[in-house]
Amino acid sequence: MTPHIGEDIRALRKSRNWTLQALCNSVGRSVGWLSQVERGQTAPSIQDLSALAAEFEVPISFFFRSASQSEEERGLIVRGDMAEPIGSEESGLRERLLSPNLNGNFEMIHSTFSAHSACETLISTKGREDGGVVIDGQLDLQLGGTWFTLATGDSFQFSDDAYLWRNPYDAPATVIWIVSPPVY
Repeated sequence: MTPHIGEDIRALRKSRNWTLQALCNSVGRSVGWLSQVERGQTAPSIQDLSALAAEFEVPISFFFRSASQSEEERGLIVRGDMAEPIGSEESGLRERLLSPNLNGNFEMIHSTFSAHSACETLISTKGREDGGVVIDGQLDLQLGGTWFTLATGDSFQFSDDAYLWRNPYDAPATVIWIVSPPVY
């Protein structure tokens, strides 16, 4: 079994506050089986991984992102060309997971917000803390009902607050986003 698959499944499940039973009901497997997978005692089939990836809304390749790395780097380093795409691009947001594992206290995400894009549904951060730095472009964030325009070099941090984002500008905005605890 590729290292970290079970750990990633557990971290993804816990980040969503799902019980073993709830996830098993969704993918049609037993709690015993999932428990063994999470502990690295059994390997899920590609069909099982596909079902789990769909539930977590990640590509199946997410589970193999460190397979080609040396043992010394695995779980510690993410090379630039290996950062795994995550989430959906429907709203104009492209994300890549920069964290080498999901078992720590935070995760790092490289987020690119397309020009003239926006999120129109409040994003909840209940039980977590978010922060980041704009590394290119401009991005508007709504926090506590107030819109803030952030430019290259500006940073932010907030917790337990719903937010909106928009990029009404003519260029994409790039943000390194930090989330604690991990949600992907």
